[in-house]
Amino acid sequence: MAKPVSNFEHLFPEVIFEATETLGGRCTGRYIPLNAMENRVYDISMEDEDNRIIKFYRPGRWSQETIKAEHLFLKKAFAAEIPVVCPIEKDGNTLFEKNGILFAIFPKRPGRLEPELNDEQLKRLGRYLARLHNVGAELKTLPRIELNPKTYGRNCVKGLIEMKQLPQGNLGSIYQQLISEICDRSEPFFEGVEKVLIHGDCHAGNILWKGNEPYFIDFDDMLYAPPVQDFWMLIGGDDEYAMKNRDKIIDAYLEIREFDEKTLKLVEPLRALRLIYFSSWIGQRWEDGAFKQAFPHFGTEKYWQQQLEHLSLQLERIKALEDY
Repeated sequence: MAKPVSNFEHLFPEVIFEATETLGGRCTGRYIPLNAMENRVYDISMEDEDNRIIKFYRPGRWSQETIKAEHLFLKKAFAAEIPVVCPIEKDGNTLFEKNGILFAIFPKRPGRLEPELNDEQLKRLGRYLARLHNVGAELKTLPRIELNPKTYGRNCVKGLIEMKQLPQGNLGSIYQQLISEICDRSEPFFEGVEKVLIHGDCHAGNILWKGNEPYFIDFDDMLYAPPVQDFWMLIGGDDEYAMKNRDKIIDAYLEIREFDEKTLKLVEPLRALRLIYFSSWIGQRWEDGAFKQAFPHFGTEKYWQQQLEHLSLQLERIKALEDY
């Protein structure tokens, strides 16, 4: 393999087309960049066949082994008749390399984002999520991290410090102390809780719909975690409407798989860890111009003050859970 590159700056159209033609066929020269921050994803028009989706993985983030683990999870899920999109194989391989960048090619599946779900769609999500978690529970030793206060909390702050992304002085010190307390208070909630391989980033933007049938996409952040992580990401809010939808999904989930409702206490710690992880995620990619454009206020005093406000609220919610 060629020496890995540090970003996508050499991902010119001709490179994209040559990579796409790895599986045979010819590109028409038409392509559409799709909305993706972490990786680079393109919808490629082919001459004599359906469009393909090519996904170039961010250099340096995942090893070949961790990406192959993603593809194995997809393969196992597809075999279990769960609506996912598997990468196309060539000679038994699903992961390829072009100019030091790892990539995979997927068939294009029609679908749309659905801003509001009906009862039937919520039920289908619950059942499919249960089946997905059943598959994940069988894959116990894949090379993926575990979501906990250390990996999504302490390690993220450590990374921000090493990258010199935290503000100097009192603001940075308060942030570190706040994260330390959030992690200390969150750790007991994770003790003895089942952790299985899950989607990990199961928000509405990663589910496409065709009628009442969903497709789960973008398993880039799959990891070992309490199954409730996929639930709160999917529901998002915590108002009365969101809670009713959550309960409908859980009821359908319970038709196929057990769910420990005590783990709903983990939602507030998981939200806090998500906030911490998100700042670290941006910081690690700050030299990518796309991130500077998408998050222009990152690193400013206002940004960190807002983080302190959000995280302080989460800490109070976590404290309140300790009394129950």
